[in-house]
Amino acid sequence: MMSNQCSWDHFSHGADIGIRGTGDSLAESFEQAALALTAAVTDLASVNPGTEVEIHCEEDDRELLFVDWLNAVIYEMTTRNMLFSRYRVTIEGSRLTATAAGEDIDWQRHQPAVEPKGATYTELKVAQLDGGRWLSQCIVDV
Repeated sequence: MMSNQCSWDHFSHGADIGIRGTGDSLAESFEQAALALTAAVTDLASVNPGTEVEIHCEEDDRELLFVDWLNAVIYEMTTRNMLFSRYRVTIEGSRLTATAAGEDIDWQRHQPAVEPKGATYTELKVAQLDGGRWLSQCIVDV
């Protein structure tokens, strides 16, 4: 169950976009960062979470796992021509299992603002903050 303390936002970085997610768990911070990714493309409220896609990643380093996660989401968006508005992430050790829920892009309704090309190592940070909350962030090339 997601707490009310989860959040996502964007931060400036030249021509690219910074995305950040916070949550009560590492998995929640990854979910929130993925929502920030979608929100950089379109209004989240316009995306119907009717179709589910499974995503799997494995990486020993949390920061590398985060970049792999975002790049897997971008890959699914691009190859399936979809946008996602709901993410459920489970992280066990070095393995991430997720479900992304969304729909095919409707160019009229979604009016995509940017096309994410890939998550980068720039500004990459995955850390547990004072108080126990988690932060996951990086720059996405658009």
